[in-house]
Amino acid sequence: MNDFPWLKHYPNSVDKIVDCEAYESVSELFDESVKKYGSATAYECMGKTLSFLELNKLSAQFANYLIHVLKLEEGSRIAIQMPNTLQYPVVMFGALRAGMIVVNTNPLYTSSEMKHQFNDSGADVIVIVANFAYNLEKIRSEIHAKRIVITELGDMLGLIKGTIVNLVVKHVKKMVPSYNLPGSDTFKSALEQGSEYEFRAPKINLKDTAFLQYTGGTTGVSKGAELTHGNIIANMQQISAWMKPKLKEREEVVITALPLYHIFALTVNCLAMLKIGAHNVLITNPRDMPAFCKELSKHKFSVFTGVNTLFNGLLNQEAFRNLDFSHLKIAVGGGMAVQKATAERWKKVTGTPLAEGYGLTETSPVASCNPIDGTERNGTIGIPLPNTEMTVMDDEGKVLAIGERGEICIKGPQVMKGYWNRPKETDEVMRGEWFKTGDIGVMDDDGFFQIVDRKKEMILVSGFNVYPNEVEDVIASCPGVLEVGVIGMPDPKSTEKVVAYVVPKDKSATSDSVISHCKEFLTNYKCPKEVYFIDELPKSNVGKILRRKIKEAHIEKVGE
Repeated sequence: MNDFPWLKHYPNSVDKIVDCEAYESVSELFDESVKKYGSATAYECMGKTLSFLELNKLSAQFANYLIHVLKLEEGSRIAIQMPNTLQYPVVMFGALRAGMIVVNTNPLYTSSEMKHQFNDSGADVIVIVANFAYNLEKIRSEIHAKRIVITELGDMLGLIKGTIVNLVVKHVKKMVPSYNLPGSDTFKSALEQGSEYEFRAPKINLKDTAFLQYTGGTTGVSKGAELTHGNIIANMQQISAWMKPKLKEREEVVITALPLYHIFALTVNCLAMLKIGAHNVLITNPRDMPAFCKELSKHKFSVFTGVNTLFNGLLNQEAFRNLDFSHLKIAVGGGMAVQKATAERWKKVTGTPLAEGYGLTETSPVASCNPIDGTERNGTIGIPLPNTEMTVMDDEGKVLAIGERGEICIKGPQVMKGYWNRPKETDEVMRGEWFKTGDIGVMDDDGFFQIVDRKKEMILVSGFNVYPNEVEDVIASCPGVLEVGVIGMPDPKSTEKVVAYVVPKDKSATSDSVISHCKEFLTNYKCPKEVYFIDELPKSNVGKILRRKIKEAHIEKVGE
């Protein structure tokens, strides 16, 4: 790694090589943090705090429930389906400490998506928030889970507050459709049953699988990336080293608005911050921007992670712009491209750069990030993290020269073991030790990488490649534009044409103004031929704009 151009940009206090085997498992890291930080706050949600010692006790009780009450063996799969609540870390660490595998599941999944993931993973236990249990009821007879554990949103908020929250959620806001799942346990009952046993940690090593993280399934069937304790520990160590120049043990307050079941928040917010004893503020519903901003006003937050749409949404809230940002040290965007207009506005409002990072579920997830020492390179995904190699290859596996466009490939200890029970699909994305990301990018003279676009979303216009990210970046800077998604559609004259869907900020945005703005910054074939205005763009639960959904809606409305 000594000859790579990006090494000169490593902050002086960041090691180029870190010990990725410093712990034998995530459980060992957890035990160390409990001993070091004890009564300090580990998590906070809806005003209720949970100390490291309390988390240790409750997660051990849940581990005992799995081991002694349900009689599950090591390696059993425990599916968790809930938003950010205090129950999540209790269940997750409980499952990991019991030597079992966590299957993270999006609570907004449809019944058919749930059925696929539960059966594909072979989930033995499903822990689900009551709000979505009605969907589980529809497929209960079609899945093989031995037990279902149901929790309510207020279960960890204390007797009085928790009871009130559960009553309001169920009877006032009508957020819990009726369901019937006979034979299920409640979360509180599971903890109570587990409390009758003494916890004894099983032997876990770095090669053991810790998580099955399912990909978004944008093409074909959703697959489970098998991430070992070694993968997760490696990425946690890499992230910790990268942030070391700015962060101090016991002093940080991190805002976790992205769901913990998402790999970005799981590794960066949940685990890397656990290592340094950070106070982790969980946001259950970040889409409620006024309530989100009110919660932010209560904390001297120093670390903020999110996706472009989240940052953009907050910047359009006056309450957010009026917050105290004097304690903010680090802001990191990932999950989708951070648009230059958003990054520039974020720095102007908060005084802190918005560093773009890059990774995938298959890389646990972080592979590269912009330095956080003030070296800003907006529009790039930064340089590789310690112990990580990145390169650009063509379709035959040839490494391309600096500045040439090709597929970004990654090699490092954070690269997944493979797709769960899918050797063929695993072989298709691996080239020896290199993971083929499917992202088209370039590396510049300094070793900074730039994503041009997803390989499969590239638009072909008269023989020229057009990358939606590039067009979206320009349109996002157009006056009156709030959000934008760009797709390619068939065109008899040019193979494909560029089509833009815009969420307007105000009435100043028109089709003509958007196209005129594009012509100032883009060559003609990259400019949209059609601009449509829409109230809201389809997004994943973490806020990533789903171009596939835009295209489906376009075909249904306009046709091909």
